[in-house]
Amino acid sequence: MIDFFFDLLYPIQWVVAWIMVRFHDLLTALGLDPAGGAAWSLSIVGLVVVIRILLIPLFVKQIKAMRGMQVIQPEIRKIQAKYKGKTDPASRQAMQQEMMTLWRTSGTNPMASCLPILLQSPIFFALFHTLNGIGQREPVGPLTLDLVDQADNATIFGSQLSDIFLRSWGSGDWNTIVLTAVMIVLMSLSQFITQKQLMAKNTSSASLEGNPFAQQQKLLLYVLPIIFAVSGVNFPIGVLLYWLTTNVWSMGQQFFVIRRMPNPGSLAEKELQERRARRAARRGQVLPPAAEAGGTTAVADHTTAAVRRQRQQPKRGGSRETRRPSGSRANQRPGKR
Repeated sequence: MIDFFFDLLYPIQWVVAWIMVRFHDLLTALGLDPAGGAAWSLSIVGLVVVIRILLIPLFVKQIKAMRGMQVIQPEIRKIQAKYKGKTDPASRQAMQQEMMTLWRTSGTNPMASCLPILLQSPIFFALFHTLNGIGQREPVGPLTLDLVDQADNATIFGSQLSDIFLRSWGSGDWNTIVLTAVMIVLMSLSQFITQKQLMAKNTSSASLEGNPFAQQQKLLLYVLPIIFAVSGVNFPIGVLLYWLTTNVWSMGQQFFVIRRMPNPGSLAEKELQERRARRAARRGQVLPPAAEAGGTTAVADHTTAAVRRQRQQPKRGGSRETRRPSGSRANQRPGKR
């Protein structure tokens, strides 16, 4: 079953190997030693950067979906409070119908925030399997066996890209032990910082109350770094370099989004308002409330208002005299005789 799964990922692995080999060719043309650790390490870094750039559209969709879910959290809590304690099938069905109506009218979908992650998973699995295969001498498409041996023997800070913490611990290779330990700590720390800034700065207090998604984020804040630390001792240095690079990219990308496009009601939005107010004060300008909020609060209020009201069809009302045009004979002033 596992072999069948990786057979399905082979086309993605081929593309991953092609990008890494092209980076290696470019760095070699720039004068780096083709068998050196610098050329292959930078090829891995370049590969991660290209993959993450290609995944930016999915990341934007995920951010928009998460923001939309936070905006309608007050309405979701109202529906949940309305049916609290009612366990009969009719009430549960009515609550689900109201939830679906809320999602439809607000243009949000709880699965939309998870879908980009699911779509990214095959790419990351293929990338991981390709890098992990270097230590196992597994060629993939353009990454021929000769290039695999070359990457496997390449050294960085005195250790091979295929060296592993546990294997080095058994052999007493302290150079590799220290290098992998530092990379694992940095990898776990960058993951923690990324999740921490998301929870501390880009989540409103209203969305944290009774929100299972927010509780899940709190759990991941501590679980994911532990997972990285425990699993990292079994990864070769090339894979650790990949994880460290992608975590640093995620941290910077998250910082940019939180600073420029914060969620409504979050601490980051308050800080954005303060920065814009200071810039306006230096220029001698006074921002209106909508401009100070950066438009995010206004968008949230508009979305919430759109959810609360149902679309009403215009009604034809009034008597015939009321609908008569203003220029009709009955509404004209009598002229002089």
